[in-house]
Formats: sequence, structure tokens, C-alpha cells
Amino acid sequence: MPTKIFILEDEAVIAAEIQQILQNLGHEVVGKARNGDKALDMLASLKPDLALLDITVKGSLSGIDIAKVIREKYNFPFIFLTSHADLHTLNQVKETLPYGYVVKPFTEKDLRSSIEIALFKFSAEAQPDFPAKEKIEKQLTIKITPREYDLYILLFEGRTYKEMAAANHISVNTVKFYLKNLFEKLQVNSRHQAANLITTLRK
Repeated sequence: MPTKIFILEDEAVIAAEIQQILQNLGHEVVGKARNGDKALDMLASLKPDLALLDITVKGSLSGIDIAKVIREKYNFPFIFLTSHADLHTLNQVKETLPYGYVVKPFTEKDLRSSIEIALFKFSAEAQPDFPAKEKIEKQLTIKITPREYDLYILLFEGRTYKEMAAANHISVNTVKFYLKNLFEKLQVNSRHQAANLITTLRK
């Protein structure tokens, strides 16, 4: 099923560009708002899997205000998408505990990777317990190495390749090599599929 995404962006051209990119990536845009007040009304009826929030929008409510409401009332991840990357803005953003932060101008690759990581982080929060190596091997009838298992945990937590490499004192290319072997054993094609597989094993 496609990921259902809500967009808060007051520039119509940029909102249309984001929507086109998301559709190209196979996602579904379930709603768009040009100001925080409208976004608040729409979120009451929509059930998105993720929201992309511009920080500075017209109206009485900013993207940060909407993020706080999402944290308090709803249960889905959000990513800030903005041209403002100054220290003051970043400090305000951190208080909402966002799942990602993309600075304009952005690329399709920027959005794709940010959405993937946000969904991984959210999944890890919802399913914090990671199965033992032996359980994975038994249920899937495979054998994975200790290194593959350690990287699998970090992948499930939504860590980047760079973070995985630093945690294991190896290069990013080595991380990709191990994960490629792991994906072949798991018979999956992406990080998202690998993370979802663990969720099914825990049931």
C-alpha cells in the first residue's frame, strides 16, 4: 500500500512540485493545506501515515505549532520542509522531536531518504523490542552473521548508513555490503521491507 502523506506548504508551486515527487515515488497525497489553520481542520478528518510541514506558513499557526498538535493528539511521524535552517529555528524544531528535516531547495532523493528514515524511526518507536538472532533464524530458516544482526537492529531503529558505520567502526561501503547480503537472505528489496519483516515476526 502507498504511504499516505499530508503536505503543509503555503507556496502553491512548491506544493505541486512536492506532490509530483511523492507520486513519482509511489506515495499518495491525501491532503494539502496552505496555512496552519486549514491544516488543523484537515488533520481532524484525515489519517495520514506521515506529514511534510513547512515551518513558516501564512496564518496564526506555524508548521511548528501543527507539529506540536500532531505530537499531542495524533500518532504519525512528521518531517519539516523549510528554507529556514538558522540556529534559532533548529532549536524550536528540536523541541517537537521531528522525524526529519529537509532544507529547500530539495531533490527527489532528499525527500525519498527522509521519508524512509522517518517511517523507520516511527516503526522502531512503535515496536521497540527487537527479536533475538536465534528467533529470526528459526522463523525465517536462514543464518545471519553477528555483524548482520547488529546492523539489522540499527536499521530497524532508523539509523543512517553513516551512523551504522560509526557504531560498528567500519566504512559506509562495508555497511552497504553487509546489508546487501542480509537483504538477500531476508528476500527483501529495501530498508522499509526489512523493518516491516521484524514487525511481523514479533506478532
